[in-house]
Amino acid sequence: MVQKQEFYRQTIQEAATSLHTDPKRGLSAQEAERRLLENGENRLPEAEKKSVLQSFLEQLNDPLIYVLLAAALISVLLGEYSDAGIIAFVVCLNAAVGVLQEGKAQRALDSLKQLMQPRAVVIRDGSEQEIPAAKLVVGDLVCLQAGAMVPADLRLVEAENLQLQEAALTGENLPVQKQTARLSGKQGGRIPLGDRNNMTFLSTMVSAGRGTGMVCAVGLQTQIGKIAALMHESREETTPLQKKLGELGKFLSLGSLGICIVLFLLAIVQKRPVFDMLLTAISLAVAAVPEGLPAVVTLCLALSVTRMAKINTIIRRLPSVETLGAVSVVCSDKTGTLTQNKMTVEACFADQKLLPAERMNVKRNRDLFLAMLLCNDAQIEKSRVGDPTELALLDFGARYGFEKNALGTSFERKKENAFDSDRKMMSVLCREQGKLTWYVKGAADRILKRCSQVMVWGQPVPMTQAHRQQILAGVEKMAAEELRTLAFACRPYQEGEPENMAETNLIFLGITGMRDPIRPEAIRAVADFQKAGVSTVMITGDHVATAFAVGKKLGIVSKQSQCMTGEVLSGLSEDDLAGHLDEIRVFARVSPKDKVKIVRAFQKRGQIVAMTGDGVNDAPSLKAADVGIAMGKGGTDVARQASDMILTDDNFATIRRAMEEGRGVYENIRKSVLFLLSSNLGEILTMFAAVLMGLPSPLQSAHILWINLITDSLPALALGVDKNDGKKLMGRPPRTASESLLANGGLSVICFYGALIAGISLTAFFTVPYMLMKQERADFSVAVLAAFLEQKKVLKRAQTYAFTVLGMSQLFHAVGMRDVRQSIFSRRPFENRLMLVAGGIGFLLQAAVTELPFLTGVFSTGRLSAGEWLYLSGLSCFPLLAHELFVLLEKNGTQKLMEKFGRDAYESDRDQERAA
Repeated sequence: MVQKQEFYRQTIQEAATSLHTDPKRGLSAQEAERRLLENGENRLPEAEKKSVLQSFLEQLNDPLIYVLLAAALISVLLGEYSDAGIIAFVVCLNAAVGVLQEGKAQRALDSLKQLMQPRAVVIRDGSEQEIPAAKLVVGDLVCLQAGAMVPADLRLVEAENLQLQEAALTGENLPVQKQTARLSGKQGGRIPLGDRNNMTFLSTMVSAGRGTGMVCAVGLQTQIGKIAALMHESREETTPLQKKLGELGKFLSLGSLGICIVLFLLAIVQKRPVFDMLLTAISLAVAAVPEGLPAVVTLCLALSVTRMAKINTIIRRLPSVETLGAVSVVCSDKTGTLTQNKMTVEACFADQKLLPAERMNVKRNRDLFLAMLLCNDAQIEKSRVGDPTELALLDFGARYGFEKNALGTSFERKKENAFDSDRKMMSVLCREQGKLTWYVKGAADRILKRCSQVMVWGQPVPMTQAHRQQILAGVEKMAAEELRTLAFACRPYQEGEPENMAETNLIFLGITGMRDPIRPEAIRAVADFQKAGVSTVMITGDHVATAFAVGKKLGIVSKQSQCMTGEVLSGLSEDDLAGHLDEIRVFARVSPKDKVKIVRAFQKRGQIVAMTGDGVNDAPSLKAADVGIAMGKGGTDVARQASDMILTDDNFATIRRAMEEGRGVYENIRKSVLFLLSSNLGEILTMFAAVLMGLPSPLQSAHILWINLITDSLPALALGVDKNDGKKLMGRPPRTASESLLANGGLSVICFYGALIAGISLTAFFTVPYMLMKQERADFSVAVLAAFLEQKKVLKRAQTYAFTVLGMSQLFHAVGMRDVRQSIFSRRPFENRLMLVAGGIGFLLQAAVTELPFLTGVFSTGRLSAGEWLYLSGLSCFPLLAHELFVLLEKNGTQKLMEKFGRDAYESDRDQERAA
């Protein structure tokens, strides 16, 4: 019950009473031991790990796989062991690749667990002692100091200049100044996590000062623990492609069942042997299922992963490659993703002028640079340690040749007045060659009130009202640009002066304006997304004013009404939020739970959502999104493990290139699916037509498996790695989540080419008996045709013809399927070398089946003469000839439309059609 209280609303004594502890002496050792035994250790529980077998079995949970397994089982029952073995091999290969991508959620929880600080300093029985952080209990009094990681969620008791870096949790990159007073929200409303400045949270880092705090939450009850629970609750959603392939599998299952029923009824009507018809039915069912499709899809995705690695993208989950191409909304974290997460000085007010950071005069402003570096506790030499604003000042000084380490040999710090929230300034007394000088930095308004002189052109002059107005105008200009300002001053030390004189009668030196800069490439990427029909939404823990300013520069928003705060968001249900999403493009001051809510609201609207992030606070939303994208350099390990893909260059623009690859992958998989289904339809129609005519089957089940797994699969794989016009792909809006693989004319392509392939295959099948009928001058009829095919030698020859034409025609068909609207002569033949290799190997393998004695025995085929090969090759190239004819007709039709309506009108119609 303790963990459910809002300790930030309580005074220190009220919180101590709730926690049953002493805010000065802490718990007793005995009480701490009792609580540890009662409530458990301060750690995240380990999720139950799946075995390899469990992961493997999960990969088989797919409708298309069910169809293949059913076909394999029936093949075993009918004694077709070789067929069953081939199908089983394909299924196992596909599952094995999937297993390698398993365990993402488990690894994410493991990473969260590793964030626990191994040691913590606590006060028990009034004395300090160091213990393992896992042994902390609610009520413990913990000591904090600069550089330490917070070991649990704490309610602060003491805070001396205590500043914490909470970017990994809240997304806000600036350090948070902590205090100990109770907080009260507006009318008792929720106070956002980033504004609870009397609390510290597990995994955040102390950047300055020291303090003590009472443990109010450990393990899963901490804010990080709640994130872990959110990740644990998030289910792995199937990708759009997986859903469509699943639907295809169900359709093929019903189709196969329907074929078997129809053939069984035919067997009764035609009075055929039921067992023979059952074998034929199984062959047709096998023909209906593209056995090579799961392997082709998996291999296409795997090959795309290699290409993605070349554009600085690591894919952790294969199907996410294709999903990225369908993304319609990119939800992006601000800090470290759209911005650099590195404070940078962008402007300075010096010599009574506002100047860009690049135009500073070193000689005239030497004292200003000295104040920046000497009144500074950060370090950048060996490692970057300290407040981000102080680090930015050191970086700025280094650009002009001022190195802090070098100054340290000439300037000795003699005294320091640390920064505090009341004075809002810091001052240091430094000695240079016997001369003592006070250097001061702080809030511009506080510094300005204490200045009596101003440095102009390297000389101090009395400060006038005009000077003050100029300085204040400079501060307002920087504030309008959302720059964080720091003012600097100095004063010569006077021997024997009182200590309270250090920050009075100062000489004003200047003001720096700094910000976390926007990544330049992010602006272009947002514009590119808009052209591609993809919306960009910024989600951040920052204040709404800062978020709006960044969003406006990026081109995400144009007015304040397009922003929503976490406070407003928390009062909306997912359904209510979904109704606002047409307008809102920036969400500010949001919690990790809010981010998940936003992602799910977009998904409820039928959108496919990509989420980018780098902090611990982004992990649940990364996992909830259709595609989670983490930063590789600046991102936390938790974010990387929760993601589907990682950008190794932390470049937001890389998402655009990855999206283009994703669209290309889908296009190629779609081409492969259309090719395989049209080829399989050709097999079905070939066999079904023969059975309807009362003829023997033109193909054996072994022929079908050979074509589906060998002859078909190689060209399908070549189509899967085909090059596409990226500009053309990114000029289209993203496909909808409901769009079928057979949309945009896909069904027509399957039906036409399936019928054409069946027609030429049956032509080849009828050729042998027809030639015999001509020799014997028999009248042509189906009955006579059937009589000739009853002869084993004739049937074997006829099946060899049909098998050869069916296999080779699909190789020609694959070449045309690279682009159904473009002639093969308009594309470079060596652009897809794998297609040439696949075609060459396919022809050789098809020839081997009829020419090698070992294979002719296995497949019951006969050797062919050169003349027969020429005739059958001529029949086989009909799909490619038909492709070229259609392209020519469409081209002529397009030209006529342009001539009739004008080119501009025609292109406008095409653009509207694509947009629809």
